[in-house]
Amino acid sequence: MTLRRRLAALSLKGVAPETMALSVALAVLLGVFPVYGCPTLLCLGAAWLLRLNLPAMQLVNQLASPLQLVLLAPFGRLGGRLVHIPAAAGPHAGLGQIAAGLGAALIHAVAGWCVVAAPLGLVLCLTLGQAGRAICRKLARA
Repeated sequence: MTLRRRLAALSLKGVAPETMALSVALAVLLGVFPVYGCPTLLCLGAAWLLRLNLPAMQLVNQLASPLQLVLLAPFGRLGGRLVHIPAAAGPHAGLGQIAAGLGAALIHAVAGWCVVAAPLGLVLCLTLGQAGRAICRKLARA
């Protein structure tokens, strides 16, 4: 397959609004996953499994990366209320205690993300789907 055909296969022409809405919604949700580096792999896996638009997902994922850092603390606090693992290490903690504290903080953040991801994903997908259909109708009339 030539490079031109590969690039044409990545274009947005002919992509259904629902598919694009699902791609963007999943990319936003996976883009704010609170483990650095994982969102890129998660978006790759989701695009491959669900046959979604990978370039669009990776673009939205990269645009959502500042949100990943902003939402890390709120996800951690929310998860800390759900999962009761002590996350704080003392001022003179050893390396093992620091690693255990970071692991607990990571578990808290992932638990908080899990609580928020499903409802937010549903709202995002429905909203973006409606917006995409409205845009397609306007473009068809023009």
